[in-house]
Amino acid sequence: VQLVEFGGGLVQAGGSLALACVMSGDNIDFSAMGWHRQAPGKERELVAVIARGGVRRYDKSVEGRCTISRDNPGNTIYLRMNDLKPEDTAVYYCHTLSKLDSAWNHYWGQGTQVTVSS
Repeated sequence: VQLVEFGGGLVQAGGSLALACVMSGDNIDFSAMGWHRQAPGKERELVAVIARGGVRRYDKSVEGRCTISRDNPGNTIYLRMNDLKPEDTAVYYCHTLSKLDSAWNHYWGQGTQVTVSS
């Protein structure tokens, strides 16, 4: 199973950025997918998650500024972030809880850096 992230980079405060994550693997049933982030010296935290049926949930810190979406085949997710703040600076990780053969597992991407300058 592979999760490959795209996007990220340096943006000024108030700007926008989009991330994408393409998931692939044999015999895997992709279920819930989402984005987490980890800032230096802090624990990894959930940013947004989208279920197979399309239900979305956001952390309060990004609600109203971020949109998570999923493509129709269901193996690619996107995160659109607007009005970025310096405190959004972190490594962003793509994640899925999915079933491979008969077992549920967590899978993570390698992470992509998002830096917001003030």
